[in-house]
Amino acid sequence: MNDRLVQQYGRCYEDFEVGTVYEHRPGRTITPYDNMSFSLMTQNQHPAHIDHFYGSQTRFGEPLVVGLLVLSISVGQSVADISGKAVANLGYDDVRHLAPTFHGDTIYSETEVLDKRLSRKTPTTGVVHVRTLARNQRSSPVLSFERHLLVPVLEGEED
Repeated sequence: MNDRLVQQYGRCYEDFEVGTVYEHRPGRTITPYDNMSFSLMTQNQHPAHIDHFYGSQTRFGEPLVVGLLVLSISVGQSVADISGKAVANLGYDDVRHLAPTFHGDTIYSETEVLDKRLSRKTPTTGVVHVRTLARNQRSSPVLSFERHLLVPVLEGEED
C-alpha cells in the first residue's frame, strides 16, 4: 500500500494536460505564531509583520502576513498535485502580491497547466509551465506566480 501512495504523489510529464486546473486542498490558516516565526527565521524585521502596535497604526489596522510565507504555503500546497515527482523546480516567475493577507486568513491554492515540452537537454524529462493562484477564505485572490518544473517522462512512452 505504501508503494501505491508513493506512485500517486505528483505527476509525470504525460499526466499533465495544458489547460487543466488542480485545486489544492486542504487550506492552511495562518496564525500570528506562523507569521512571527517566519519573519524571525528569515530575518524580516519589518514592523508591519512583527509589531502589533505598529501594524494597528497602518492603513490595514493590523499586522500583515509576510508575502513570502503566503508564497511558501501556496507552493507547498501544490506539491502533491504538481511537483511531487519533480526532478527540479527550474524557476519562479511573475510573483504578484494581489492583496494583503492577515492573521487568521486561510489560504487555498489552485494551479493551471499553461504549457509543457520535452527537455532539450535530457530526453527522460519534460518541462511543465504552471500558474498558481492563492485565495483567502473569501475566495479573494491574494497571490499568483508562475513556475517551470522538470518532471520525469515515463519510460517507454513517447510524446
